[in-house]
Amino acid sequence: MRVVSDPRGYWADLTGAERAVVAFIVGFAALLVVGLLTGALAPTYFLYLVGIAGMYSLLSFGLNSQWGFTGLINFSVAAFFGIGAYGTALMSASSSPIAGGFVPVVGLLVALVVAALLALAIGIPTLRLRADYLAIASLGLAEVVRLVVLNERQWTNGSAGVRGIPQFFEGWPVLATLPQTMPGLVVRPLPGTEIVLETPFWSALLNVVVVLGFVGGSYAILRRAHRSPWGRVLRTIRSDEDLARALGKNTYGFKMQSFVLGSLIMALAGVFYAHLNLFVSPGDLDPVTTFYVWVAVILGGSGSNRGALFGGFVIVAIREGTRFLSGISSFVVDLGVVALEFDLSWLTSNVAPLRLLLIGALIVLLMRYRPQGVLPPQRELIWPSVVDRAPGTLDSGVRDVQAGETDE
Repeated sequence: MRVVSDPRGYWADLTGAERAVVAFIVGFAALLVVGLLTGALAPTYFLYLVGIAGMYSLLSFGLNSQWGFTGLINFSVAAFFGIGAYGTALMSASSSPIAGGFVPVVGLLVALVVAALLALAIGIPTLRLRADYLAIASLGLAEVVRLVVLNERQWTNGSAGVRGIPQFFEGWPVLATLPQTMPGLVVRPLPGTEIVLETPFWSALLNVVVVLGFVGGSYAILRRAHRSPWGRVLRTIRSDEDLARALGKNTYGFKMQSFVLGSLIMALAGVFYAHLNLFVSPGDLDPVTTFYVWVAVILGGSGSNRGALFGGFVIVAIREGTRFLSGISSFVVDLGVVALEFDLSWLTSNVAPLRLLLIGALIVLLMRYRPQGVLPPQRELIWPSVVDRAPGTLDSGVRDVQAGETDE
């Protein structure tokens, strides 16, 4: 990897925004490490945060493949997330009123199939029309799915939710019982601090493995698709659908493929959440989830996969970081001759509005100073290997070099 073999060259090639992102990631990681070493942040909770960040990254990937690639406005992210969560929960949980008892892999497949069918049901009547109709239909879909889950108790347990969801590796050899068989470890990273790693830690570590697998697989697929001829058609549709149609492309079919692909990735996030939280309820389909995911995609840069990944982590940092503010009621500044005490209870007594305020301020600043997002997709569309083989002069083009038509 170039970042290891030539870190200075790698840093020199980065844009200003990319350097700022790298500095932010390094600083935030250092803060987390300090929290872990001093005992301020429990390892199990840290792994839980990684899992939630991965879940939001999956949701951002799904929306980015629809909106960022093709320009499809989908306001029902929470609906497909809920389909994934309830799909696997109803197939695998012990309290499921429908089936239950199946291994989570069966629940995963069922959730993906249901999400694909729902995406087709929404896409067939709306994708031939203007983008406005898909936006209106998807806006209503999220609330319809939530109300169905809430009121159809014979199928979903209603407001009581679904309990008894197993871990994702339930039924797998070795991994199913790994957390229970792993020995407890006591780590003392600093004098006076002690970290105990027991069964919950190993369970959380397996969840991180699951979400990293989902995120890595989705990123690799979307990255390859973004640069492929299929991705170029999607970008053309987003820029000028009439032009794509004039070039003989079946824009309806391409939009349907993009919409179904994004919906499947959103359902994948729901599947992971169900097996992470081990309980799902209608409250998990809150429309604010859709709002957070839209913010993540716009923040990272529409059409950028790495931007969607970065935006998902930023949203979780704001959402979870503001929880700690509720424990801060005041702080004191000692000036030597006098100590000043600042009362913050009026600000931190109710954190939820403060969280939305921070995200709103972030959006305003972004639209003012960087409307294209922090990591726009231009650099993602360049194949490094092609650039490396490009000639140093303008005597011949990249295509000529690839075809072996050089001067030698």
